[in-house]
Amino acid sequence: MLVARNEARLRENATPHDLVLAGDLTDEAFRAHLVSAAWTRFGRIDGLINNAGRGSYFSSTGTPLQEARSLFELNFFAPFHLTQLVAPHVRAVQGTIVNVSSIAGQIPLPWLPLYSATKFALASLTSTQRIELRRDGVHVMGVFPGYVDTGFQDNAAGSKPPDNVIKGKKYAVSATECAEAIVKGMEARRHTVVTPKAGIVPVILARLFPAFFESRF
Repeated sequence: MLVARNEARLRENATPHDLVLAGDLTDEAFRAHLVSAAWTRFGRIDGLINNAGRGSYFSSTGTPLQEARSLFELNFFAPFHLTQLVAPHVRAVQGTIVNVSSIAGQIPLPWLPLYSATKFALASLTSTQRIELRRDGVHVMGVFPGYVDTGFQDNAAGSKPPDNVIKGKKYAVSATECAEAIVKGMEARRHTVVTPKAGIVPVILARLFPAFFESRF
């Protein structure tokens, strides 16, 4: 089942066997509808990949309150609620929950402060979900992508990112490479996936030398 707002783009990537459903994941009723539709079509739900999200380039002191709430609604509350809705189904089959956070959920990025906050929150939720659902045999995996070549910057709110951040896109992994890393992680039932793997280096440095790391940012 493929879910997003843009039905045409979804159908470009769908196979004849896929169920395509276009809608807004910040709508609570739509979230309930899509889970019901999946169950009706397939008779079981083996897994959920929470991948929807967007960015926000406002400063922490300049983010409009409504923008902050809107960002958390998509980046945190949508995956939080969807996991609640599918939990009975994945428990029944010892399935998989995947939460796509971000490297910004491990390292606070000053040009994406509220985005980082939502991804830190999702990372924390993922860890507690893993502990809670482990007794039922459910696999819960956190994904922490670095720079991925998507339309993220084009669709983010606020001012444009710093020039150095824009230039860094040449080092981005493709969406396909990111998706392949997620699938491999699901097959191996890993706890965590960082893609590209080099992204683990700044995470370790930020934890060992936080003051130095913040000064460089």
